[in-house]
Amino acid sequence: ALFSACFGFSLLLAIISPPLWANIFHELHILWRKRSAPLRDITMEMLLISIFLATILAVPFVLRTFFPYVWMDVLYFGDLVRILVRFVERRRRRPLFFVLDRFLEQTAAHPDKNFIVFENERHTFSEADRRSNQIANALQSHPGYEAGDTVALFTGNEPAFMFTWLALAKLGSPVALLNHNIRTKSLLHCFNCSKATVLIASSELKEAVEDVLPSLTEQGVIVLLMTKHCDKPGIEGFSDKVEEASDAPLPRSLRSNITPKSPAVYIYTSGTTGLPKAAVINQNRLLTALVVLSSNGVTSKDVIFVNLPLYHTAGFVIGFIGSIETGSTIILKRKFSASQFWDDCRKYNVTVVQYIGEVMRYLCSTPKRDNDKDHKVRLAIGNGIRAEIWREFVSRFGNIQIREFYASTEGNVGFINYAGKVGAIGRVNFLHRKLFPYILVKYDTERDEPIRDADGLCVEVPKGETGLLVSKITDIAPFVGYAQNEEQTERKRLRNVLKKGDLYFNTGDLMRIDDENFIYFQDRVGDTFRWKGENVATTEVSDILTISECLKEANIYGVQVPGHEGRIGMAAVTVKREAQFDGKKIYNHVVNYLPSYARPRFIRLQNAVEVTGTFKQMKVKLVEESFDPGRIQDPLYILDDKEKSYVPLTAQVYSSIMSGNIKL
Repeated sequence: ALFSACFGFSLLLAIISPPLWANIFHELHILWRKRSAPLRDITMEMLLISIFLATILAVPFVLRTFFPYVWMDVLYFGDLVRILVRFVERRRRRPLFFVLDRFLEQTAAHPDKNFIVFENERHTFSEADRRSNQIANALQSHPGYEAGDTVALFTGNEPAFMFTWLALAKLGSPVALLNHNIRTKSLLHCFNCSKATVLIASSELKEAVEDVLPSLTEQGVIVLLMTKHCDKPGIEGFSDKVEEASDAPLPRSLRSNITPKSPAVYIYTSGTTGLPKAAVINQNRLLTALVVLSSNGVTSKDVIFVNLPLYHTAGFVIGFIGSIETGSTIILKRKFSASQFWDDCRKYNVTVVQYIGEVMRYLCSTPKRDNDKDHKVRLAIGNGIRAEIWREFVSRFGNIQIREFYASTEGNVGFINYAGKVGAIGRVNFLHRKLFPYILVKYDTERDEPIRDADGLCVEVPKGETGLLVSKITDIAPFVGYAQNEEQTERKRLRNVLKKGDLYFNTGDLMRIDDENFIYFQDRVGDTFRWKGENVATTEVSDILTISECLKEANIYGVQVPGHEGRIGMAAVTVKREAQFDGKKIYNHVVNYLPSYARPRFIRLQNAVEVTGTFKQMKVKLVEESFDPGRIQDPLYILDDKEKSYVPLTAQVYSSIMSGNIKL
């Protein structure tokens, strides 16, 4: 035994110092030759056993030294297999199994457990089930509605959002999740994308509904407001009907025609061009989304803080749908508040939080407190956190596990940083690439298209270089596209990538993979910028500006501001002939038509908007010059909410913005 232990130890040393191992082996060989035959046999057996034991002891050391992430990879592979097995098992169930069925399972198993906590309200699983039954029964009895009709949901973060979605799922109705910040043209466009026949809105959004009511009335849309009474013709109060409705369960036959490919929800994304597009999330896709939280170690014992918008993928899919799978309690907040965040976490014993990059930066920007680490949060899951903010967040608020991931609403590929490498959005590996084939290809940012070789195929970038992420469209990784928008759907398809006839999804994201197989987000291509956690399509903003009274053309782009995540909107505009720039009128115009995050903060007046030979607006030089009055001779204006106008951008104001004294 002593000999075996010594030999094992010597083998471990040999990994570090081969000459030392050679000397030890030589001495053992001499010792073996001096022994008698029986003793040599025993010694040989001991030698073989020693080698076996030493190998077992050496393997973890070797793996930890030369392959530090191998055990994490193995655990991740196990999670992938477990997810696939669970998904296949659910797909084989009869009758068909969907997200709603998982909610009903949780209700039966934990009827009295808190499901949603909102302000001073607490709703158990059984209460959520009964309330959704009432909404479904009230809607089913409404003239003009039939089970399975598409319904648009126009409300903020409140329990009614979740109850109504569950109700519509019980009726087999697809749901369009409308952004409660949009108005007029954008609101009507998003509603029409889904071909909804019913609009259900919260009482706080009555004025926004009234703005588009003539068009809805003309289409014969049923407009229901979450209030007991409504005196506006064309809008019906719905709350009183819900209160009077039965809470009896609805028959499964109402949704018997639903298949895995049936649309479940429409989630809107700005993408790169045009007005918001309705990404079709079918039942199959939503079923796979159930595992997002559970695959990251979230259990029924966890309390999840949901303060991101429920109309977004992050809030709806991860926060809401993910909690249905785990049976966790949701702490629902109307909107994110940096000043109240940790107090809420302490008040409700939150253990899991969601984030986008801006959220983490806002939290790190709050004044430091002695109780910053006094909480029960153990896991933060989200995307868009910068490396320096990651380090600062963990240093200040404690040893919270950060699970950064990459995904898009309509996309067919995703990554998760299960190894916890600071700054990375995920880790690539053989199995993942086999299941979801993807590559990084060379991209020409000036021409805004992939670079192709002499055969017309895309060129894969070497490891360490930045390239466009594209993912092969397969049965396992489908791309459903956008509702009522085949043109934009086709734009996201990339053909002839590695061989003639193949088909890939163009993510529009530039990535880089390092030597350790970690993948990093680099930039976004196309005409879009991201501000306050929202993707803003520049063409949408341009269209809004050019329907104003005094502006002729508008070139929209995002510019970086020190101390702020993403890029803030800026517009280079020309004024109509015989018109003058009116800061107050333009301010009122953008406020009426655009949500706050999409409003251009800076306006630059030009004599003419520069275009390329193919009449594309030139942005590169404009982005470089940003909003610096020292570099720009053109008149510059800044949006001023106090003055309710666009006012001249002076050198003093610019200096205050750059120094951080003025926050945007």
